[in-house]
Amino acid sequence: MSVSAPSLTDHVAAIAAGAHVTAAHWLKGTLALALADGGVLLARDGATETVAAHPDSGILVAAGDGTRLVSGGDDGRIVATEADGRSSELARAKGGGWIDALALHADGSVAFASGRTVVARDAKGREKTFAAPSTGRGLAFAPKGYRLAVAHYNGVSLWYPNLETPPEFIEWKGSHLDVTWSPDGRFVVSTMQENALHGWRLQPDRGHMRMSGYPAKVRSLSWSADGKWLATSGAEAAIVWPFDSKEGPTGKAPRECGVRPARVSRVAFHPKAPVLAIGYEDGCVLLVRFTDASELLVRPAVKGSAISALAWDATGGRLAFGCADGQAGLLTLPA
Repeated sequence: MSVSAPSLTDHVAAIAAGAHVTAAHWLKGTLALALADGGVLLARDGATETVAAHPDSGILVAAGDGTRLVSGGDDGRIVATEADGRSSELARAKGGGWIDALALHADGSVAFASGRTVVARDAKGREKTFAAPSTGRGLAFAPKGYRLAVAHYNGVSLWYPNLETPPEFIEWKGSHLDVTWSPDGRFVVSTMQENALHGWRLQPDRGHMRMSGYPAKVRSLSWSADGKWLATSGAEAAIVWPFDSKEGPTGKAPRECGVRPARVSRVAFHPKAPVLAIGYEDGCVLLVRFTDASELLVRPAVKGSAISALAWDATGGRLAFGCADGQAGLLTLPA
């Protein structure tokens, strides 16, 4: 990054989270930070409140749907925290196992995995269960329709919880850690233990897409607002793959954004504009504009303060970040 690049650091308000930030989500105008010590920090209008969502454990995974933050911990509980601080248990893993993965559906449904057991709980509290071939490491609801992708060893299972038919298994050898659907539902992409991504074209041919060459595991994924790009962590730049054709990234090189001498830990596309927020293991946060690759500094590098969470609000006017050392911040873009 050029030393003369413009800076937005004066527009960032610091937040003392007090513990490793596992995830960040917006509940309309309230920022919710899921913390590794089991708390959920709520920040609004300059004031903060911490809710003890998992008082006897840590939060391992969390998801948000715009009105609530749903978290899973090593206590085996699924807890919903609302913007006003109310917290309630939604479900509990049988046998006391910890929660390995979590996903939310637009209709209010929740899915979670504990070991091989995957549970889909609809908005009325009715539960359906699926035994995955191995531990369910990643979950993602399809953008259209009530279908769940489950990442596990040697592939991904595509499950309709409300149908009696067995899940469809799409195979690729290796350990699959997380999974995402493209916004148009045509592609499923998983992250892998082998420092790579693997993708499947669901339409028209169930073709495979290999996306490799990463120096580290990919632990953060983000789709652009138009669904044409998939940004990923795992290298000393955000690696952004093109999905603007029916073939996806097959035969195409990715773009590299925000090249720095530090590994990217989190990525988050702006909800409306072609702008990518990039967080790094050295604590730096950049905004990169796709049209001309221009960069804006949000946070300079801070030793020992790796970026562990990034989240835009629904309007794209505010960007929140959380760090491994309990620091956090809120960028409000100037009008």
